Amino acid sequence: MRLLKLVPENTNIDFLKWQWPTTILSALLMIASWTLLYTEGLNYGVDFAGGQMIKVTFTQTANAPIPTLRTEIEKLGYGEPVLQNFGKPNAVSIRMRMPHGAEKNPGLSDAMAKTISADIKKHHADARIDGVDSVSGKVSGELAWTAMKALGFAALGISIFIWFRFEWQFGVGAMVSLIHDVTLVLGLFALTQMEFDLTIVAAILTIIGYSLNDTIVVYDRIRENLKKYRRMPMAQLLNLSVNETLARTVMVAATMLITLTALLLLGPKVIFGFSAALVLGIFVATYSSIYAAAPMLTWLGVTGQSFVPVETAQDIQERKARGEA
Repeated sequence: MRLLKLVPENTNIDFLKWQWPTTILSALLMIASWTLLYTEGLNYGVDFAGGQMIKVTFTQTANAPIPTLRTEIEKLGYGEPVLQNFGKPNAVSIRMRMPHGAEKNPGLSDAMAKTISADIKKHHADARIDGVDSVSGKVSGELAWTAMKALGFAALGISIFIWFRFEWQFGVGAMVSLIHDVTLVLGLFALTQMEFDLTIVAAILTIIGYSLNDTIVVYDRIRENLKKYRRMPMAQLLNLSVNETLARTVMVAATMLITLTALLLLGPKVIFGFSAALVLGIFVATYSSIYAAAPMLTWLGVTGQSFVPVETAQDIQERKARGEA
């Protein structure tokens, strides 16, 4: 029985033919993303903007009614709460963003906590309020800065590894592709103003790993072909390498996108932003490994002779002694 192949193994697509249009498109999208980040900013969640956390235990039930609680609290008009089990199945933590104007009037946060607590007790007789904690905007700002440093150091560390694993041109190409991918994901959140919290940071770290993995696969094949076809024109060699890895790239991306799209459309509302970040991230990472990482090598001066060892005078003498031309 003949196997079904969605992507033929002997494709011969001239990807570098479109390198300038795709480069211009990527540059425009990155500029637009940075502009949105500067003008609109990110809609930080409780993790980064500060807020109130209310701990509740339901003494007469085995499991906290989280979906019901979320609906009841949303009706109070304070925004969308973040709920999760806390310690036991019947205990839950409720995180709320600071109400508008709370920075100048701290009493607004206390009033919000009291209103939410009273509403919970009204609808659930067995609800016990175990505590109300405040997270200041300063502490959350430090957390946001720490998260951004984590993303930066993760990207830099892996790019340095690629530098030593291959050559410096490959490390630079991988870093440029990575900046491209992360920038477009951040631009999506600046454009849509979806809540940006620690789950999105986790999604971006996942995208960093996927993007670099996809780029390394292409770069590894390019390096192999540089050793095999040293006289082949660089553009032709890059096209050959991308085409040879195309089936793997498309199939991995397609399977992940199918799963993530289903999660995006059918999954719970609380992970919508996480799913959206991953869907866009996987798509642009696949795109950049073809149209950004590969052409970047030609712009950095890589040729078929770039990594050929330089022959020393002793090597020449030994070659002549062996009677080789």
